[in-house]
Amino acid sequence: MTSAPQPQPRFKASAALWAVLFELTIGFSAPLCAEPLADVQKLIRKGQYPQALKQVDAYLATAPDDAQASFLKGVIYSGMNKTDEAIIVYTKLTEDYPEFPEPYNNLAVLYAEQKDYERARTALEMAIRAHPSYATAHENLGDLYVKLASQAYDKAARLEGGSKAAKTKLSLTRELLAPQGKSSAKPAPAANR
Repeated sequence: MTSAPQPQPRFKASAALWAVLFELTIGFSAPLCAEPLADVQKLIRKGQYPQALKQVDAYLATAPDDAQASFLKGVIYSGMNKTDEAIIVYTKLTEDYPEFPEPYNNLAVLYAEQKDYERARTALEMAIRAHPSYATAHENLGDLYVKLASQAYDKAARLEGGSKAAKTKLSLTRELLAPQGKSSAKPAPAANR
């Protein structure tokens, strides 16, 4: 039986996103995975993505149905800024393991980074359907709606002189979208830490 993928961080972070993502993945799977995957996780933590990819590929050659290893491969591709490859890995995981919300969440992170908010929303809704109490997906969906609201208020504020209400709402949404250090947003809690 394969182990479940790990929850991922919020899509608002950019540079810090993958650092948190790796910590969450590593914290979750270390007690559950074989030694080769523990080595892969160490390489990921060190930012040694090519070596990690080589090891995870070798492991997947012997255990192609291991969801955790596939998930780690998506993490590696994300860390290498190979977004298209990461999307392929996570999409396959959602097809093979639709009960796991984390690949949907990771797809949403990648889609949001590409400013493909409709696909991000759909992926987050799928994560919530798969696991209704998955707080990270609910929070990310809220953040996505705030981002969309901010864009709409910005446009409203620029059109026809803009209303004071639209400008006030725009200011409030910008506060909500402030970097994590300035907002109350938190990454998903890691399991088994």
